[in-house]
Amino acid sequence: MKLPADSKITDAKVTEYLLKLRDEDDKSKFLSRAGYTAACAGQLLQDLRNLLSIEANFVQKTDYGDKYRICGTLSGPNGCKLRVISIWMIERATGKTKFVTLYPDKNEI
Repeated sequence: MKLPADSKITDAKVTEYLLKLRDEDDKSKFLSRAGYTAACAGQLLQDLRNLLSIEANFVQKTDYGDKYRICGTLSGPNGCKLRVISIWMIERATGKTKFVTLYPDKNEI
C-alpha cells in the first residue's frame, strides 16, 4: 500500500533526532555520509517525503497504531546515495500517518 503523501514529518524529528549526534541510536553519522547536516535539514525532510511514493509494507500492530516499512534510497546533497529503511505509523487515535524513524538498509551496505 502507499502511505499518504501528506504524512506528518516534524521538523524536530529531522533536526533533533536524525541530524543531531546522539549517544544511543545515532543516525547523524550515517546521514552525514550523504552530506545531510542541520544546514540542509529541509532537503532531508523533502527526501523523506519522497519515500512515500514507494510501496509500504505492514510491520506490526502496536497499542499506538500500525507500523509500516518503506525501503528506499536517499540521494544526499553531496550526491551520495544511502539505502534506508524508514518506519511510519498510522496512529490509532487520530488515523494520521507519521514518520517514526529510519536506519541503514544493512542488506545494501
